[in-house]
Amino acid sequence: MTDLRVELEGSAETWRTGEPPPAVPPVLEPPYRGAPRERLTAWRARHLAREERADAYYRTSRRPARALPVAGSPEVVGFLKDLFTSRRFLVVALLVLHALAALAGLVVPRILGQLVDAAGAGGSLGARLDGLALAVVAVVLTQAVLTFLALRTSVRFGQDLLAEAREYVVRTVLRLPLGRVESASSGDLVTRVTRDVHTMSESVRFGLPEAIIAAMTTALTVVAMVLNSWLLALPLLVSMPLLWFSTRRYLARAPKGYITEGGTYSRINTTLTETIEGARTVEALGLQEIRTRTGDDDIAVSSQAERYTMALRNLLFGVLGIAFDTPQVLVLLVGAFGYVNGMVTLGQITTAVLYVQALIEPLERLIRNVDRLQVGVASTARLLGIASVPQDRVPGDALPLGNHLVGRDLRFAYREGHDVLHGIDLDLQPGERLAVVGPSGSGKSTLGRLLAGINGPRTGSVTVGDVELTALPLDVMRTQVALVTQEHHVFVGSVRDNIILARESSPDEAVVEALRTVDAWDWVERLPRGLDTLLGAGHQKLTPAQAQQIALARLVVADPHTLVLDEATSLIDPRTARHLEGSMAALLEERTVVAIAHRLHTAHDADRIAVVIDGRIAELGSHTELVEADGEYARLWRAWTS
Repeated sequence: MTDLRVELEGSAETWRTGEPPPAVPPVLEPPYRGAPRERLTAWRARHLAREERADAYYRTSRRPARALPVAGSPEVVGFLKDLFTSRRFLVVALLVLHALAALAGLVVPRILGQLVDAAGAGGSLGARLDGLALAVVAVVLTQAVLTFLALRTSVRFGQDLLAEAREYVVRTVLRLPLGRVESASSGDLVTRVTRDVHTMSESVRFGLPEAIIAAMTTALTVVAMVLNSWLLALPLLVSMPLLWFSTRRYLARAPKGYITEGGTYSRINTTLTETIEGARTVEALGLQEIRTRTGDDDIAVSSQAERYTMALRNLLFGVLGIAFDTPQVLVLLVGAFGYVNGMVTLGQITTAVLYVQALIEPLERLIRNVDRLQVGVASTARLLGIASVPQDRVPGDALPLGNHLVGRDLRFAYREGHDVLHGIDLDLQPGERLAVVGPSGSGKSTLGRLLAGINGPRTGSVTVGDVELTALPLDVMRTQVALVTQEHHVFVGSVRDNIILARESSPDEAVVEALRTVDAWDWVERLPRGLDTLLGAGHQKLTPAQAQQIALARLVVADPHTLVLDEATSLIDPRTARHLEGSMAALLEERTVVAIAHRLHTAHDADRIAVVIDGRIAELGSHTELVEADGEYARLWRAWTS
């Protein structure tokens, strides 16, 4: 017990390497005292420092060493272009309907302006008022109908875009090289497929249609002001440059800021996930304070990223306030000058004032949704970055000639310069059962992944039927070799759906036979709806052993000629596991089986046994041959049976 405590204390000390540098540099800490000018100077220094941090993160995010990358602007533009061009009819309908609705809305101020001019000209207005009132009612009703149709089209357009984007993300994630996914942090991938998908969907459903509507309304209102009076439209020349330069400055910086912000969320999720999953280890080593401080540091870094984007928004909206208010005053001043000099009428001034008032709302909505779209574009860039991960294989056209699986000179490294396998050679005869045994960390599971085609070797090759395994298309490869690990997954769906994933055309008879093969039919038959019982989150819960039996039944239906079982029965108690393996014997008899296990009864039943030590095959032979050789396997066997 004392030795164990000393060991744990030694492990804990590896995490205590002195006081770490602050996550947030002192230059980013705000001064709470000082003259206004000093505080403004300090704020500017902090803002520039945050901008540098955002630029640095953005540069490294394009091609990170281990994390998932972020796509660049050309990829985002191309993605959005494809989404739009495939929906030309909806885009045209959206633009036309909103243009007509905006035009209808611009008619009323013009009518009111004519009414003011008519009143100023004297005479009876009774006859004209009736006609103008009817015209206003007709215009308002027309605008209401057009607005309803435009919004309906916007909703359809947004939902259609969202569905396509989500399907694209799912297809992309499923095509990711498994090794690259595992090398990246789980928090990063989870953040991208949850928070970033949600942000993108918000932009697609609301931000994009509203921005289109606001831009259309703004442009038509400006045209209407020029048609009403070019003189009264001149005040817009004061606002437009302010809007142009401030928005351009914002758009040049916001994407990097929001991408950095998204990266800090990934970091928070990664730390939180690691802490929760390793809670027992954290408690055993007394690392609570360290993990809490790490989480606090992540939040502090995220806060700095959010402060930067918030400052960008505040600078933008501050200029916009001036740009919005100035034309209202200038229109009245210019209008007074023009009226005195006979250049404009009171009706034109009234119309211009109403147009300026009407211009504020769509402009505010446009700028607000431009900000929302920037957040969406940043999330889209992070999602498209998943698609930019290079594939770890190039499928060819050749098909295997037979079931002969051979591995030659297999070397593999998870980190460059640190091989975990060192020149392994294996020649598996069709129908042979090979057991791979050895201590933890010796490379057994890595060898299994190479033989199953999950990873390609750094050097050497794995061939099936004289064709490189990783050169086969994935759908073909999975009918040749399948890997079943101790990790099992149950998807939301019926029992039937979970089992026929590999071969969706499988009849119920094949599903039942597969369940019988893995000794699972008895309990499946007793479920409320049998094969139609829904599994997964919110539905029928399974024990770990039952979930693993479902995974094995899925393998039976897939029917590959070579199976790689990596601790496939580790979550089932020894008696059940032994019975399960016995009942699978008929299935495995005509297939090549590579069984990786610590339970040596699996090795006892195998045709040959490979003992892997430190990434090399130390011994290879049958159980009897290796026991008689009195080497590593013999020592393991004696320890197992003693």
